[in-house]
Amino acid sequence: MSTSVAIKRRAVTGAVPPAAPLGVVRSVRAGGSREDVYAELCAALFSGFPRRDQRLKAEQYLHGLLTAQGRKSIRNIAAQIGGPAAEQSLHHFVSSSTWDWQPMRAALARFLELNSCPQAWVVRPMPIPKAGEHSVGVDRRFDPERGQVFHGQQAFGVWFAGEELSVPVNWRLFLPDPWVNDRTRRDRAEVPQEAGEETLEECAVAAALDTARWSDVTRKPVLLDIRGGAGRAALTRLSAAGVPVVARINPGSRLAIADRSLPGFGAGPLSALQILDSLKGLRRPVSWVDTVAGARTSRTSLATAVRVALPTPGGERMRPLVLLGEWDDPRRAPARVWVSDLTSSPVGSLVRLTKLSRRVERDFAEVGEEAGLRDFVGRSFRGWHRHITLASAAHAATVLAANDWDAPYGTGYRSGRTAS
Repeated sequence: MSTSVAIKRRAVTGAVPPAAPLGVVRSVRAGGSREDVYAELCAALFSGFPRRDQRLKAEQYLHGLLTAQGRKSIRNIAAQIGGPAAEQSLHHFVSSSTWDWQPMRAALARFLELNSCPQAWVVRPMPIPKAGEHSVGVDRRFDPERGQVFHGQQAFGVWFAGEELSVPVNWRLFLPDPWVNDRTRRDRAEVPQEAGEETLEECAVAAALDTARWSDVTRKPVLLDIRGGAGRAALTRLSAAGVPVVARINPGSRLAIADRSLPGFGAGPLSALQILDSLKGLRRPVSWVDTVAGARTSRTSLATAVRVALPTPGGERMRPLVLLGEWDDPRRAPARVWVSDLTSSPVGSLVRLTKLSRRVERDFAEVGEEAGLRDFVGRSFRGWHRHITLASAAHAATVLAANDWDAPYGTGYRSGRTAS
C-alpha cells in the first residue's frame, strides 16, 4: 500500500483523529494531502502531551519550521504565529519545559515504519558551526568531510532510510572533554548527569543502540562509518546488542580470510586492501538503482564479498564477518570497503544497502537543512534536543508529502532559505 493511500484511508475512516485545530492544519496547505500528512503527524507525535496547551505549542512550532523563511530560529518561527508573545511562549516550551523528547522520537520512528519502507538505519555525523562559546558542546574540532577545523557542535543522527526517502529519528550530541569536566558549563547548559565522556565513535554507536531500545520498532541493519576510530569496539557493542551492522572501514584494517577455499586462508591478519586485491578475479557486476540524481537511474558497480574474521586479542574465537569491496574503476583500488555481520546476504543486497547513505546525504542537504536541523540558537542541552526532534518531524512532513504525490523533491513545504 502506498503512503498516500494509507494516510488518506486512515483520514477517511477516522482511525487517527486530527490532533491539530483546523485553523492550524489549514494554515500549512489548504485542502489537500499535505494537510493530511501534517494532521496525522501531529496526532502521532503530540498525543502523548498531557496538556492541550503543550500539544498546541508543538503544532505551532512544527508549523513554523515548515513555513518560516531563512534560519529556523525561535524568533523566526514565532513570527509565523504571533510575534513577540509567541516567541516567549515557544522559547519556554523548547528550552525550559519538562517534556521528554524520547517518546516523540520513538513515535516518529513508528510513524515512518507505517508510512514508508525503511531498509536501514544510517548513522550520519552532523557538524554544526557556531560563532559563540556558550552553546552546549561547542569546541574546535576537525571535520573529515570538509578536511578543515571548525568551531561548533558535533552530533550524530540515526536516519531511517529507504531508496525513496530518509528521515532522522534519533540524535546524540557529542560533548568534548572541556564540557564533560567543567561543572560550571554543565550546570549553565543543564547537561544531565548521565551525559559523560565518550569518543566520537562511541557517540555514534550509542545513538544507534539508543534507537534499538525503543519498543515496537523493527531493527534494521545499521550503516555507519568507523574509519576514524576503534572499529573492533564499535562492532562488538552492536553485536552484543543484537543489532546487525554494515560498517565502512579503512582499506588498511586488518582481517583474516575465513574461507578455506580461498588463497590467503591461514596466513593470519591481512589488510582489507590486500585481501580484496588478491580476489579481484571474483568481482562481479552488481546493479543498483540511483534515486539521488533525480530520475531513477539504473547503475552498475563491480563488487565482491569474502568471508573474513576480525582478529581478537588473547586467542579468543574470531568473529565471522563478510568483507565487501566496491570498485568505480576496475584498474584502481576499491573505492569503498565495508564489513558486515550479514554473512548470508548476497553481495548485491549489501551493495544496495550501502547506497542508502547517499540517500541520506541528499535528503540532509536538500530537506534537512531547510527543516532547521542545524538552526537551534539557544544554549541548553534540553533545548537543543527538543528543537532537533521537532525539526526531524518537519523533515518527515516534507519528504512524505513530496514523495506521496510526485511533486518535485524540493517543493511543498520547502521555505526557500536565504543566506543568514
